[in-house]
Amino acid sequence: MDAPQDFTMLMEKGMKELSAHGAFLSVKSGAGTNTMTISWGFVGFIWGKWHFITVVRPQRYTKEILDGGADSFTVSIPFGDALKEELAVCGTESGRDTDKSKTVRFIPAGRVESPVVEGCHLYYECRINQIQPLDGSVMPPEVLQFYGAGDYHIMYFGEIVSCHGYY
Repeated sequence: MDAPQDFTMLMEKGMKELSAHGAFLSVKSGAGTNTMTISWGFVGFIWGKWHFITVVRPQRYTKEILDGGADSFTVSIPFGDALKEELAVCGTESGRDTDKSKTVRFIPAGRVESPVVEGCHLYYECRINQIQPLDGSVMPPEVLQFYGAGDYHIMYFGEIVSCHGYY
């Protein structure tokens, strides 16, 4: 189903699953393909379009791939305990050291180059149109507790170009 008309399909459930169990953030560029587990992200309306906004720390392998020319990302959200072990591996192992395609099965997305992870219930395909580093100098103390020395997330704004799900 194409965004923006159907992007809200299962959105409330998807966001609950993202925060409770995690999701897969997948990227592909000339630098490679990788997926990592995320539990932060949100959907919003900005610049006249619907976006999924995700965050990636600067030291992550996924950021290297994003910097290597990726113009898209996907978010694959399993519901309940589906892919629980795979989420654990992708959240603790670096793609620099582990071939994540041996943990999850990547399948082509419909509208972007970055793949989706097979076996999930909700998929967002997003085209990157803004990258914004977070600024620790303006963060309140209760937010700074999530960070070490200067490893502030980088926000990736991805216009939702397709959304599809399986119940």
